[in-house]
Amino acid sequence: MTILLLAGSPSAPSRSTRLLHYTGEKLALLGHRYSKLDVRDLPGDALLRADFSHAAIQAALEQVAQATAVVVATPVYKASYSGVLKAFLDLLPQFGLTGKLVLPLATGGSQSHMLALDYALRPVLSSLAARHVLPSIYATEAQVQWSEQEGLSLDQAIFQRISEGVQQLSDSLLALRKTGANHFDPIPFSQVRCSV
Repeated sequence: MTILLLAGSPSAPSRSTRLLHYTGEKLALLGHRYSKLDVRDLPGDALLRADFSHAAIQAALEQVAQATAVVVATPVYKASYSGVLKAFLDLLPQFGLTGKLVLPLATGGSQSHMLALDYALRPVLSSLAARHVLPSIYATEAQVQWSEQEGLSLDQAIFQRISEGVQQLSDSLLALRKTGANHFDPIPFSQVRCSV
C-alpha cells in the first residue's frame, strides 16, 4: 500500500508543499511508503490541453491509480483551491479516486478561507469516488513558518492536527491492510472539523 503526496501549488517553494512533505515524513515514521507528485512540474501545455497521450500526464495518472491513499495539498486563492490542482483533477477519470483514502491539506493567508476545503475541494474529491475523505486540515501563513536556519516551524494547533490526521490515515490504512474490507466506520459529524 502506497501513499501519494499530491502537491497542488503553482509555486515552489510553498507553505502547502512544505506542510505536505512534513506530513509524508510523519507517515514514513509510522512505516508507510509514499511517492510525490508536484502538479506544477507537469508540462503546462499538456496539462491545460488535457493531452492524455503525453508521457508525463500518463505517468502522473498512473501514480494516482496505484496509490492506496492520497494526501493532497493546495494553497487557497480567492476562496478556492489552486487552478493547477483543478486542471489536474479534471484529468482523472470520473471515478479516479475509487477505493482511495484522501487527506486534504491547505494553507491560506487568513482564517477567512478555511471553508474552501469543505465547500470547494471536498465535493470534487467525493465526486471522484474517494473511499473516504478524512477531516481537512487548514493552516494560515502565520501557522506554517520556514527559515533556512531552522527549517519548518508549525504552530502547536497545526502540529496537533497534522499528528491526528497522520494517525487517522495510518490507522485506516492498517485496518484496510488487515481486513482487506471495503468498509470504514463512519465518522460522527461532531468529530468532523477543519481547524486553524
